[in-house]
This record gives sequence, structure tokens and C-alpha cells, in this order.
Amino acid sequence: MGAPRTHGAARPRRPLAAAPVAVDAACRPEPRGPWTPRIATQLAVLAGAAFTYVTAELLPVGALPAISRDLHVSVPAVGTLLAWYALVAAVTTVPLVRWTAHWPRRRTLLLTLICLTVSQLISAMAPNFAVLAGGRALCAVTHGLLLSILAPIATRLVPASHSGRATTVVYVGIGLAVVVGSPLTAAMSLLWGWRLAVTLITATAAVVTLAAWVVLPVMMLNDQQLATVGRSARHHRNRQLVTISLLTLVAVIGHYISYTYIVVIIRDVVGVRGPNLAWLLAAYGVAGLGAMPLVARPLDHRPRIAVISCTTAIWVTFVVLTLLAFGHGPTTATALIGTGAIAVWGAAANGVSPMLQAAAMRAGGDDPDGASGLYMAVFQVGIMAGSLTGGLLYERSVPAMLGASAVLIGVALAVMTASRQMFDVPLASGQR
Repeated sequence: MGAPRTHGAARPRRPLAAAPVAVDAACRPEPRGPWTPRIATQLAVLAGAAFTYVTAELLPVGALPAISRDLHVSVPAVGTLLAWYALVAAVTTVPLVRWTAHWPRRRTLLLTLICLTVSQLISAMAPNFAVLAGGRALCAVTHGLLLSILAPIATRLVPASHSGRATTVVYVGIGLAVVVGSPLTAAMSLLWGWRLAVTLITATAAVVTLAAWVVLPVMMLNDQQLATVGRSARHHRNRQLVTISLLTLVAVIGHYISYTYIVVIIRDVVGVRGPNLAWLLAAYGVAGLGAMPLVARPLDHRPRIAVISCTTAIWVTFVVLTLLAFGHGPTTATALIGTGAIAVWGAAANGVSPMLQAAAMRAGGDDPDGASGLYMAVFQVGIMAGSLTGGLLYERSVPAMLGASAVLIGVALAVMTASRQMFDVPLASGQR
């Protein structure tokens, strides 16, 4: 507002010169916030990184038969690629987050994307299963690091009042990987071979790496930030962060106990088979993707209500599916009710993930990257524990599996509801 006052000597013109500036400031619509084309491009690159990484992670799911035939190994052996991937990611996330804590954020991001690109190149050229497993291990090493820093980087690009929405944009990339990336690579693997699908991921990773280097700022940490990151953060003594992490662990285990066998649930409980099964599975992902913009604004302004609402929806879904599983077999009614439950499950489960990560970063104080790293490590442990427990319960009965998910999600929901301050947004964050 100071510049117009030094503009010109004629007094009558001052109001006219000042007016456009005042109108300019007023004309910045509040709903748009900081979403300039530059920031939108930067967030799109971050979402692209998440999309490419998660698509690479999930590739064996759709390419199991193709990899098995090409490399002359059993389908169960190929299936272990996912389990080992999660194990490597869980073990390496926290140490790598600490090791890179003092680096400029762009350098850390580029490291993960370069590892992704090289790992996919190795995988595409793998002459045998051992080399393929090694290539995926390289990808897994920096998987948790990437997902730990994406959201903190996104929040640094926007005002603190929009951090939840920025985090949600990153999760859109993850949702697209499930809805678009994984089915696309599966189709390519079936039609033209899995190596072509991996080659496409390699090229995409290279493009995203170059885009990140071009459009993202270096993001050097200042002296105050450097003093509070890495080992100095002492996140293990942060009661709020530890509580959120434990809640995340319980909720993720509860979710993956049943999600690992969602195809069986759709087929045997809901009663949807054949091509319609694939459509309902796609509806799960589309519902999750559609929920992202709906939870973005509440995530910034009413995070506690948003988290509890989504968790309640997941719990109700498992209760409904458990009751259907105890029924006398699929009917038209169970198909309709079950289809709705699957869609709600997809929307709520995909909506609650960015909420919990945002809560972890807020609780992490001056080291959101380290807090995010702890969250991601716990998440990977939850995936492994949930999948293993789900397999054991599935052998006993599907109702027991769904009931266990309902119980664990119910426990997490009860703790969330009892806590009054766990998801509070600090006053200072809205004033920055």
C-alpha cells in the first residue's frame, strides 16, 4: 500500500491510484487462497511423484501371472515381492528421514525419485527373479522417505491455513495410482508383457524427477529448523505424536485385515462376481478419490470432527459387512447394501489417511518431516501386521476377519472420541 503514495504529485489522482490496489487485494477470492498457477504446478509434481511411486509399488499385483511365466517362478513367490517391499520400507523409513533431516527438501525428494527411476530400470531389464527383487528393494528403501516428505513439502508451499488441503493434493496422486495406475499397468502386463509396463513407469519417474528439479524451490532449512530436526526432535518423547502413531497402527491393522481380501469380500459376502466385481473394486477407488476434495477444507478447520466422522463411517461399514457375512448367502438385498458399504469404505478409508498424517505433522512441532516419517513407518508395519492377521483369520472364517476389523477400528474410534485435543490445530498455524 506504500507504493501508490509516492506515485505522482497531483492530489486528486491519489484516490484513483490507490483504488485499484485496494480492489486488487480485495479481489483475491478467499476460496482460492494461495492456489496460484505456480503453486498448483508444484503440488501437481508432488502428486505425480506419489502416483508414480505407488504405481511402481503395486505393479506386481496386476502382473503376477506375467512375471511368473516370464521368470519361471511360482505365483506365491512373485507375491512375496509386496511383503518384502513393505518390510524394507518399514525398516528404512525412520533412519533415512533422520539421515536426510538437514538436507534441503528438494535434494531429498530428488534422491528418492532417482532411486525410483534406477530401480525401475533394473527391474525392466532383470534377467531373473533375484535381480527383479533387488530392483524392487532399491525402490522400497526410499519409498517411506518419499511419502514422509511429500506432505511436509506440500505444506511448505502454502500458508499454514491451507496445509490440510495441500496434503490432500498429494493423496490424490496416491488415489490415482490405485484407480488408474495399477489397472493400467495390469492391462499392459497382460497384453504386452510386464517389462513394457515397468519401462513406462521408468520413463514417467524420469520425467517427474526432471519436473521436480525444475519447478520446486530448493527449500533450505534455516538455523532454527536445523536445530530441531533429526535426532534433536526426540519424537519418541512426544506423547501426542506417539498416541497418534499408535492409533494409526491400530486403525491400519484393522483396515488391512479385511482390505487384503476385499476381492473375496465382494465375491462371497456382497455376492458380486465376474466383470461386476472389477467394477465394484474400481468404485472403491473412485469413491476414495472423490472424497479427497470433500475432506480437504474440514481437514484445515475441523480436523477432529473430520477424522472421527471418517473413522465412524469405516467402523459402520465393517459392522454392516460382518452382519452380511453372518447371513444365509448373497441376495439382491445384500448386493445393494454391500455395494453401498464398499463405496463408503473406499471414501472414508482414503479420506482418513491424509487426516492422520496431517495430525502427526502438527504434533511433530518444528520437525514435521520426522513426525511424518514415524507415521509412515508405523503405517507400513500396520500393512504387514494387518495382511498377516487377515490371512490367519481368513483361513478360519470371513465373518471373523471382518469382525476383527470392526473391533480394531472401534477401539481407535473410541480413543479418538475420548481425546479432546489430539487433533487440535495450533492457533499460531492459522496466523502464519
